[in-house]
Amino acid sequence: MSKRGKLFWLSLIAFTGLATACSFISAPFPNELLLQHVPTVLGLLGVIVAVVWFRPAALSIGCCLMFLWLHLIGARWIYSFVPYDVWWERMTGVTLSSLFGWDRNHYDRMVHFASGVLGVPVFSDFMQSVLRVRSGAAAVLAIAMVLAVGASYEIIEWQIAMTLSPRMAESYNGQQGDVWDPQKDLALAWLGATLVCPLVFRWIPDSVSGSASAVQ
Repeated sequence: MSKRGKLFWLSLIAFTGLATACSFISAPFPNELLLQHVPTVLGLLGVIVAVVWFRPAALSIGCCLMFLWLHLIGARWIYSFVPYDVWWERMTGVTLSSLFGWDRNHYDRMVHFASGVLGVPVFSDFMQSVLRVRSGAAAVLAIAMVLAVGASYEIIEWQIAMTLSPRMAESYNGQQGDVWDPQKDLALAWLGATLVCPLVFRWIPDSVSGSASAVQ
């Protein structure tokens, strides 16, 4: 990665950090927001380490930052209360919930689906460029890594909520009364990862990793 490229990505990371700090301004749920931003800070630190000490593909960094922004929006309003219906109604005059007959806030579902779509390129690139795994195996193993990280996060999320703030566990976890929420979240992550896997297998060896040893 060139110095210019590194500076560009570090600038975007810094902007994301600034946006994270600004999200506390007039936050509707400040206590829950503090807990939600624990993974935000860890994610930002991880991306900084990757950019400074490793050479991740631009696609990988972009996917990481895009996911952090999706999480930042969810954290700002708390996933169960992201006002996408209000935003959509201002643009079109109708709400998404009325169009599709939704009876819950689905922002968290969308982010879990996005974790699969955005996670597979990141994990696949890491395995190809660092571990020298062949492209096909890396794409498939990336699905497993998406599910492993997703399941781990569900467990950590549960423990954070119950240990640090048991009274806010429901709002923090975003279950919205659905006892099968973790399973549905993981299923959506798997679906997103599976859908994008063939695209990653087809294009990452040529356009991203650029490593002959990573191509089957």
